[in-house]
Amino acid sequence: MPDRRRTVFFVSDGTGITVETLGHSLLTQFDGIDFDQMTVPFIDSPAKADACVARINEAARSSAGRPVVFTTLVNSEIREALRKADAFVMDFFESFLDPLEAELGAKSTHTIGRSHSARDKKGYTHRIEAINFALAHDDGASSRDLDKADVILVGVSRSGKTPTSLYLSLQFGIRAANYPLIPEDFDRMSLPRVLEGYHDKLYGLSIAPERLREIRNERRPNSKYADLENCRHEVQQAEKLMQREGIRWANSTTKSIEEIATTILQEFKLERRVY
Repeated sequence: MPDRRRTVFFVSDGTGITVETLGHSLLTQFDGIDFDQMTVPFIDSPAKADACVARINEAARSSAGRPVVFTTLVNSEIREALRKADAFVMDFFESFLDPLEAELGAKSTHTIGRSHSARDKKGYTHRIEAINFALAHDDGASSRDLDKADVILVGVSRSGKTPTSLYLSLQFGIRAANYPLIPEDFDRMSLPRVLEGYHDKLYGLSIAPERLREIRNERRPNSKYADLENCRHEVQQAEKLMQREGIRWANSTTKSIEEIATTILQEFKLERRVY
């Protein structure tokens, strides 16, 4: 019978984003186990590795099961130091980089921080420009340069437009604007005039009225804005309008931001601009 709670460390000589992504992907396959997850970035010297080992060993002494450690350490000396920890260590670079070197017949550069850095100037510029675009065009704040948008998200307030726009910009370098659908649009049963001419860039988000009520109630408790009947009306009208306009849309209640973003990339045949 496995322990129901385990401590997990994500150890990296860089930001830790890569090892978090890889390690978390594996952990999601295990139901019934609670994982206390800790990220330890910038372990780029033997001294820092020793301090990290001490931290891991302390966790081992205070828990029933030994910690699980995922690493993406480039430096071999630091990797060896971490193996002294009283833990189950999974070294992604050892598992994948070494066999890849053998297959390619070439040595890797063993450069720290290559995955997430500003060294790729073109990709980094794409990311920053896309983030700035998403922020400038959040919630209909500006209609300027909408022709430069890769996608324009529409939907009722609090349906997930902003986080999806920011995720698209940060992870993929996609220029995403978003525009709210409001009661005046439903009265006319037509899209906001500022969106005329951009129909081929539109993608809609909807949401379950009950979930929308919960989200809105946190923002404006006991208001008409958060009233369940009002939420039902807005969602119904928004979906009716999107169907009438032939706008593709997804339900953010049942889909994650990651799923919605990937669907948008496929629907609009957009290429990822950053890695």
